[in-house]
Amino acid sequence: MTGFVKIKNGSYRNTAITNEVFPLVKHYTVGTKGGFITVDGTGMFGKDKIRVLVDAPTDFEFVHATEYTGEVKTATTNEQSDEERIADIAMRFEMLDTMTKAALNGDIRALIVSGPPGVGKSFTVEHQIERANLFQQVANVKPKHEVVKGSASAIGLYKKLYEYSDEGSVLVLDDVDSILFDEVSLNLLKGALDSGKNRKINWLLESRILKNEDIPNSFNFKGAVIFLTNLKFDQVKSSKLKDHLEALQSRCHYLDLTLDTQRDKILRIKQIAKDGALFEDLGIGSIGQEIIIDFMDANKNKMRELSLRMAIKVAQLYKSFPNNWEAMTRATCMKAGA
Repeated sequence: MTGFVKIKNGSYRNTAITNEVFPLVKHYTVGTKGGFITVDGTGMFGKDKIRVLVDAPTDFEFVHATEYTGEVKTATTNEQSDEERIADIAMRFEMLDTMTKAALNGDIRALIVSGPPGVGKSFTVEHQIERANLFQQVANVKPKHEVVKGSASAIGLYKKLYEYSDEGSVLVLDDVDSILFDEVSLNLLKGALDSGKNRKINWLLESRILKNEDIPNSFNFKGAVIFLTNLKFDQVKSSKLKDHLEALQSRCHYLDLTLDTQRDKILRIKQIAKDGALFEDLGIGSIGQEIIIDFMDANKNKMRELSLRMAIKVAQLYKSFPNNWEAMTRATCMKAGA
């Protein structure tokens, strides 16, 4: 599936590029001349691969395919080698890390991250949030950032937005997809994610809860929101919800981690394992690591889930039951009848 980016502020061979949409070829990279993103420039420059110079990830954003009016060449991730695809996936997560830092610095005020469960998107964001909060705790300052998981009512969301409405605050909503299916919550989220200079949030209903907690019925939101979701916005079928999701995308940065296939998920597991961050606490060694990943790869369509969590579960069985770990894995980690 082809991705699309809008270059808000960049240049190609001394030609300024402002608010132009291109098919994405390769993600943001930092070279000797600074940061650049590789796009298909056929429509504007007659070349299918051009490097557009951008100062930072904030100078471009991922957009929906409907914003591109040119022709799209058909291409699939299967044209890439495993090594190329792993590098591509790693770059996406590096971008997530960079954009989280930018939110903490106040350079990005709204970010939506879409990706399947168990691939590390929460860990990447939480790691930066925890680091920032640690520095604030050491300085004896109340942490200005929080990660909220699970479901949230509309008034609960309003309260959290108020709590983290000050400039420099970051509220992370992790897997709180219930917000997207509630009209009131969705409108609150739209207000918080708006790219306008003034983001005023209103609660126009009578509420004893707000009165008892001395929370006003309106306030200016100056913080940042990072919304992590398993939902892939461009695959939603409901026309009503789709309109809302497109409105959200237009208001902020939208990063799709593009882990769309079983192959992608296996390669993500291989990437983290290769970096030494997946099985390091289990002490199974490089041979055991290779055996586990090869087993998961061979049975990828039978696993209940392909994720980093599942890889750790299989590794635990491998270590605890060396003589029959495969049978234990089939019984506890694979679909019935597999």
